[in-house]
Amino acid sequence: MLLTSVCGHALATSYTDPIDNKFDMGDYLAENAYGFLPVPILITEPALGYGGGMMGIFLHESNAQKKKRKQLAMESLDGGAQLLTPAITAVGAFGTENGSWGAFVGHRHTWNKDSIRYLGGAFYGDIHMNFYSPYEKLDSSGFEMSMQGAGVMQKLQFRVAGTPLFLGVTQKFVSPDLAIMDKDHVEDVISSRLNMSPSVSGLGVVAEFDTRNSFFYPTAGGDYKAQYMVFDEAIGSDYNFQTVNAEGVHYFSLSDTWNIAVQGKYNSLFTDERLLPPPAYPDIELRGIARNRYQGNAAASIESQLTYNISTRWSTSIFGGLGSATDESSDLFSSENHYAYGVGFRYLIARRYGLHAGIDIAKSEEDNALYFQVGTGL
Repeated sequence: MLLTSVCGHALATSYTDPIDNKFDMGDYLAENAYGFLPVPILITEPALGYGGGMMGIFLHESNAQKKKRKQLAMESLDGGAQLLTPAITAVGAFGTENGSWGAFVGHRHTWNKDSIRYLGGAFYGDIHMNFYSPYEKLDSSGFEMSMQGAGVMQKLQFRVAGTPLFLGVTQKFVSPDLAIMDKDHVEDVISSRLNMSPSVSGLGVVAEFDTRNSFFYPTAGGDYKAQYMVFDEAIGSDYNFQTVNAEGVHYFSLSDTWNIAVQGKYNSLFTDERLLPPPAYPDIELRGIARNRYQGNAAASIESQLTYNISTRWSTSIFGGLGSATDESSDLFSSENHYAYGVGFRYLIARRYGLHAGIDIAKSEEDNALYFQVGTGL
């Protein structure tokens, strides 16, 4: 009986928007108790190789919230999207040709009209990635490392007196088993200096100033974040170090059809340790550049994206960025800068939520990559 009821409800769900008669998953996500947005994971990340998987995005609302969102969506094209973002859960798994695999779950929730925000996630897998710095003196061509284990992260933030400012705390814990692949001389050197089964545990504080007009697909306003974390033996970490991360993105609406966004990122690490696990070091984060390809004690990037709305449903964009990774923050962008650029396409897959999905095709000096995206990509 339950199976019959679920199947009948799914069949009754409409995949056509009543306003423009286009394909739309908003009704399915809202009205089906088991509804989720399936997002294919196609991996062309140069650091992992080719692979794929699947992610499901679930949106959680009360019946009253669903009814109000549906009513506003019938009255205007973006009416439902202007309401507060519902709670979101993402669950997925993937695998790649180099033997990497993983499974993850994440959840975002808000309370009291977005006065309290929570973000949490957990991951387990075996990831094989190439690393170059800070061990480039050992092998200039890089080496492949396997990292098998679990990790969790959490963030809790509170809005300050009705302003766009949020203050909060964050926590991270990672416990992998590390192994060097196929390079015995590198393995001998690193294994003698590095804990190959480390626990890395950190606590920190975070500040965020968020004026975006949408969480899923902003077209105006900005989001600025600053975070300071301490990893210490007193809280279960095998290594002692501190990180400072800052990033900001701002969206400018140029007209009804044109939008431009600018994003900047800065990450730095401070430690007295002789050697840390490779993933601890900051790296350049740009679409098209392999993760961990350029690492140092400090890394920064700046990226811009120009978007053109072809229609209510379709949009296309071009983007480009410049990044730098060095041993000292004062040397950032002074030499050996690295660039990436590309094009993207988006489709408004769930109009009542303002949820866009699509692909980005990116290129850098050494690599090419294809990304499935939910949101702007910034």
